[in-house]
Order: sequence, then structure tokens, then C-alpha cells
Amino acid sequence: MPAYNEAENLRAGVLARVCEFLATLGPSFEVIVVDDGSADDTAALVRSAAALEPRLRLLASHHGGKAHAVVNGMLAATGRIVLSSDVDQAIPIGEVAKLLPWFERGFDVVIGSRGLERRHARLSRRVISYGQLLARKIVLGFGDIVDTQCGFKAFRREIVERLFDGLVVHAGAREARADGSRLTPGFEVELLYVARRIGLRLKEVAIDVDHRRGRQTNPFLDCLDGFSDLLAIRAAARAGRYDASKPRA
Repeated sequence: MPAYNEAENLRAGVLARVCEFLATLGPSFEVIVVDDGSADDTAALVRSAAALEPRLRLLASHHGGKAHAVVNGMLAATGRIVLSSDVDQAIPIGEVAKLLPWFERGFDVVIGSRGLERRHARLSRRVISYGQLLARKIVLGFGDIVDTQCGFKAFRREIVERLFDGLVVHAGAREARADGSRLTPGFEVELLYVARRIGLRLKEVAIDVDHRRGRQTNPFLDCLDGFSDLLAIRAAARAGRYDASKPRA
């Protein structure tokens, strides 16, 4: 769970609810909160919660942005299935029950999808979701996945290193440094792009989401950043920089 200045959500009992739900699935789970250099009480609140729940732990880091936090958290995970989930719980942890069965059917990456309608989302967000889908299809030929940007994604643990090793545009995410809130929208697209190139099986699953709980960002700037990354991914692909990630015969 990447966390940047999430003290308000943590004080509301988010971690207790997450752990309580995961316990209903079985005793074997871990929750890793990656504090992405927060300036508030995020780290202290996680430490206090971890003192009461041994399956919860804090991974403290310098501030590098969301991609940085996700990469470090997933690499630190030890479970057979690794899920990335936002602390605000706009997508409730219970939605993971919709993702897990697909791993038994042979899929390697299972991602949550908010669809294009984005119930309760602002009109600008819904318009941008359509625009992003069109841009991905035109620039990368990657239009069959509706929602690449959803932060609710699950992976088989054994393929995580291969995915991150295949990144080009966001290859430096693990050590990245940032000023202020930084979502790095292109990271999600590149991650799925690499997954496709190395022959992993992907499944997109519809999930419920409350957009009113999500952190508000500037959709125009997010759109510009995302499109810039699409062009960078395309340029890297044309230059053959992803060829090393292809499966060997």
C-alpha cells in the first residue's frame, strides 16, 4: 500500500479494516505500507498499528512518487500473490475476492477495472478516461484493456522482478526522487506493456469503486504526463529497447 501523507485515512482505521478482511481469507497474509517520505504522521501511525498486528509492517522510504512506492513495496513482498491497493480505499480491499480466482485459471496479472463510465466520478474524469483509451490504442495499439490506470492490481510474485527489469521509461522508479505529490501515470501503462511483451496472461476484472473517496488530482496535468509517457514508451519500443524483455526461445 503506497502512502504519501495519509495520516487522515490511517486515523480513520483503514489498516484495521484491511487486516480484518484479509484474515477472513486465511491466516497467511501480509500488509506492507510503503511510506513515501510523508511529511505528516503516516509512518508513526503505521508503526503503532504494526505493534498490534504482526502481519502489518512499515517500509519507510524517501519521497519518490507513487511508482517508486509501488515498486519497492512489491519487491519487498513475500506472498504468492502480490496486490497493490491505495490507502484511501476508494476501491475497498474486499474487491480482491473478485481478482483472486483468476489466478487459479492460469492468469499471471489480474487488474481491477473501473470501466469507462466511472460512477460518481467528475465529468472531466470520464471524458479523460475515454481519451486515454483512444490514445493508448493509437500510440501503442493497446486498446483492449479499458482501465490501465486503476491502482488495484495483483501479480504472481515470481514474475514481479521480470516485470520491473523490463521497464525502460520508468526503469529508475525504485530509486526515483520527487517533490510534492507525483502519480507517474505512465508507469501503469508501461508495466502492462512489458507484461504483454514477455508473454504473461492478463485479465481485467470489473470492480466497485467510490470515486468520492479518491484523492483529487489535476486531470489536465495527469493527462499531459500520461500522453508524454505514451510517446516515450512508443519511442523506446521503436528503438528496440524492450527487446531484451522478450521471452527467449
